[in-house]
Amino acid sequence: MSTPRTLVLPHGVGAVTLDTPRGPFAAHEAGARSDSRGHILLIPGWTGSKEDFTPILPFLATAGFHVTAYDQRGQFETPGKPDDDYSLAGYAADALAVRSVSGAGSTHLLGHSFGGLVAQAAAVADVTGWLSLSLLCTGPGALGDSDSEPRHLTMLAQAIGNMPLAQIHQLREKMAGIQRPPEVAEFLARRFESNCPESLKAMTQLLIDTPDGLDKVIALDLPKWVGRGKNDDAWPHEVQAEMARRLGVEIVIIPASAHSPAVENPEQTSEALLKFWL
Repeated sequence: MSTPRTLVLPHGVGAVTLDTPRGPFAAHEAGARSDSRGHILLIPGWTGSKEDFTPILPFLATAGFHVTAYDQRGQFETPGKPDDDYSLAGYAADALAVRSVSGAGSTHLLGHSFGGLVAQAAAVADVTGWLSLSLLCTGPGALGDSDSEPRHLTMLAQAIGNMPLAQIHQLREKMAGIQRPPEVAEFLARRFESNCPESLKAMTQLLIDTPDGLDKVIALDLPKWVGRGKNDDAWPHEVQAEMARRLGVEIVIIPASAHSPAVENPEQTSEALLKFWL
């Protein structure tokens, strides 16, 4: 989950609803569809949303790209039904559907955190039409069971459906112990409580037990990029470095940032990504 510094959309960024073969998806878009360098599709992570990328959209659009960041199925402003497909393959199919209406078949793909697992699955499911794959603050599979975070996730997965999402959010905020501006606190509560419980539960479980699928990604004939915030606190740094090594690339460390570089340091995050995409 990222914490926005402002809720005002930057100039040139629009809130849209994308009607796809798999249903509507809420999105933020920037940059012209025509006469662009190409399309960029940004997939947010667990308890996140399209707003996790909003600060970098103007930088990418100024560089000549058409950019789309969207809420995944059942996430924040994208609707989800209890019986929808919340498998990793289902989320990957959604990414392909969003690309089909926003990217005209030539798209750079980036996944952040849990979105990185979705991006890998989407690239493996259909490599045609992707120009590259970028993985930001994510890993080759689930977080694992070697530290306290997965145990926290297991408790959360058990609570979803048995406790109101508002109560779960309040407990998480109390544990964080951070004083937030009122408008930001309200946004975080609204975003969390707007999640479809079945989607949030599924994403949480996928973070716990998704197997390492990197070998299939390695086999793709696709340029790849791996980066993380300097102080990222999700997947262990050594796991992310090893993932980059297996993919045959150097991991990019974004300074003055943790698990949400696009919000915490949008300028240098954009710069690092544009060096790869241009």
